[in-house]
Amino acid sequence: MSNNKEKVISFPHIGNYHTPITKLIENTLEGKVVLAPPITKKTIDLGAKNSPDFVCVPFKYNLGNYIEALDNGANFLIQAGGGCRFGYYGEVQEQILKDLGYDFEFFSLVDTSNVSPIAYYKEFKKINPKLNFRQFYSAFKLALEQVNAIDDIEKYIRENIGFEVNEGSFEKLEKSFHSDLSKTNNTKEVKNIYNEYKFKFEQIPIDKPKNPLRVGIVGELYVLMEPFSSYFIEKEMAKKGIEVKRFITISYLLFSKDHNEKKLIKYANPYLKYAIGADGTDSVARTKQLAESGFDGIIHIKPFGCTPEVNSMPPVQRVSRDYNIPVLYFSFDTQTSETGIKTRLEAFYDMLIMRKEKI
Repeated sequence: MSNNKEKVISFPHIGNYHTPITKLIENTLEGKVVLAPPITKKTIDLGAKNSPDFVCVPFKYNLGNYIEALDNGANFLIQAGGGCRFGYYGEVQEQILKDLGYDFEFFSLVDTSNVSPIAYYKEFKKINPKLNFRQFYSAFKLALEQVNAIDDIEKYIRENIGFEVNEGSFEKLEKSFHSDLSKTNNTKEVKNIYNEYKFKFEQIPIDKPKNPLRVGIVGELYVLMEPFSSYFIEKEMAKKGIEVKRFITISYLLFSKDHNEKKLIKYANPYLKYAIGADGTDSVARTKQLAESGFDGIIHIKPFGCTPEVNSMPPVQRVSRDYNIPVLYFSFDTQTSETGIKTRLEAFYDMLIMRKEKI
């Protein structure tokens, strides 16, 4: 790609985080952002068609996002990975796309473990040498506030959408929230939007029992945070009147003091003595926490073949046995059957109801 050509930047989707990522890029890098289209079956079909057979499903979704973004005019792609073999996928994806004939630049932000503004500033400065730290820090703070607002609002939704009196009221307000959040340009505006919508969400009529069914969801970060990749499993649970708990969000992964390897291993004791990679350690520790908190059940989700999560399954199963809490396991890939998922969720729900009634 010619150095004189304007950068048209894109990145893969993950949940609703495209707003803070877009703002961070627009405010720090010279160029414009073109979002990949919303994920559809076409996205995963494109990714799977051009991927090695046995790579994990996040690779395939990301590759599909890139192809659709490039077809829409993008010429500069950004990838953020790390924690497992996904940290090595950027180079493979770049080569695949170039073999397909696309002309673009590729930037891989591999080390996402160091999330200090200075570390990210150094990475972004590689793309835009004119960038100064004051400018970057201001943009970083804005993106962080937007991420925190998204995560807090979505936490409230997960806990209460299953009990809404008027069907669709949460979803309608959520769309409005994301639309207004995308128009914010400073932290004060973000806080105002957050406070406004937190109040509006709390005014939505709900009919929530004192002791509802509560299910925690643990597993690999991509399938947890990108609902299309897990066949909207959280929404399916909400339809059955279940309060959903999920720990992994962007703010948790990057900024929470609770997301600390030593703390997680200590909490996972005696089920783990060493870290098992990526989100696997977290899955064991949080399963134990959910069990001790009196949750009715746990769902563990992962991409097919995800080694850290495969490693987490035996200790998770021991927690399940010791605390007498049922765990349902799902592995997702391009061949996963939506009907099969709904059938297994239905059976899991029926079992939880029977257990709760018996108790």
